[in-house]
Amino acid sequence: MAGDRFLTTAEAAKRLDVKPETIYAYVSRGLLTSVRSGARRGSLFAQDDVDRLAERGREGRAPSGAIERIRTAITLLEDDELYYRGHRAVELARTESAESVAHLLWTGALGPASFAAPPALVSVARSAIAALPASTELTDRIRVAVAAVGAADPLRYDLAPDAVVRRAGSLLAVLVEALSGVADGSLAERLWPALARRPGADPDGAALLDLLLVLLADHDLAVSTLAVRVAASARANPYAAVSAGLGAIDGQYHGAASALAYRFLTDAVDDPVRALSEQLRSGARVPGFGHRVYRHRDPRAVLLLDVLRERDAPILATVDAIVGGLVGRPGLFPNVDLALAAALHEFDLHPDVGEAVFALARTVGWIAHALEEYAEPGLRFRPEGVYVGPRP
Repeated sequence: MAGDRFLTTAEAAKRLDVKPETIYAYVSRGLLTSVRSGARRGSLFAQDDVDRLAERGREGRAPSGAIERIRTAITLLEDDELYYRGHRAVELARTESAESVAHLLWTGALGPASFAAPPALVSVARSAIAALPASTELTDRIRVAVAAVGAADPLRYDLAPDAVVRRAGSLLAVLVEALSGVADGSLAERLWPALARRPGADPDGAALLDLLLVLLADHDLAVSTLAVRVAASARANPYAAVSAGLGAIDGQYHGAASALAYRFLTDAVDDPVRALSEQLRSGARVPGFGHRVYRHRDPRAVLLLDVLRERDAPILATVDAIVGGLVGRPGLFPNVDLALAAALHEFDLHPDVGEAVFALARTVGWIAHALEEYAEPGLRFRPEGVYVGPRP
């Protein structure tokens, strides 16, 4: 509390132009946090928190449990571009490692970074994964491993920024080593053997994987990221916050989107125009095309498809034929799910690899958002339900 400015209940009520009783209601709904002072009776409130609540009121939003806008310094989506802390994500993907970009998202600065996996936690993760059926998909193995490693870490509730950053790097290294059995090299180099169907498969795979880990690291307040921030607002530990994100991606509209695009490309290889025609006839959306945020292009897809074009990837003939069939239809441009699916075809990877890579990459962004949320007042997400059931 040293150096902070605190207001009494009466002062906070005056600043917010409400009754003192309303201040206590804000506390119960998680909008304000009260502290006790040994020097005086009653509760005190951080002036910064009160001012933040007052600002929301001045913007025309009456203070309630619903948070309409979340201030973040992590990711910017603007003019069909993606920026991580002011850096174009596609440039970072070309020039920086996944570890360096993780360091940027977590600390605000690019820098050399390497993540080590504590052997004891690797053993825990491997044991948890080994107990699963052989048919278990990669993302489900990751979910189980995160929960097991979190349960085995007695210091998981240390939410100091430096501790969270150390724990995040350790978690990523543990997951990668538990899946692949490889302990040396970058995250991408360690992970690649676990994804390739054949030992010694395409050596360019690790470079592509590193690029993917950067491109998919964050995307502002996607549904999984919002789930992480809600968990972090309750002061869930980093493992639990990541688990919240992993739960949210378990659906066709988010993490599994690349698998749908993969199947569509598989069906389209022999006759792309016919496959597209059947998709349009069904009335269903074309998997891997369009985006809720981008208007004319997905910059991540543009870069990834360019990389595949540099390899003369055969699957691009199918992609180009589908794109050609959609000319003149506004908003139907290739998105990152289609580009990721094309990469899976080019490198002969199993379709569930897309979701697993997405989950591991997005863990970096989730930790960045959890760090931001830990610095906010706790339990600030408390929307009020509109009751539509029977009345007593």
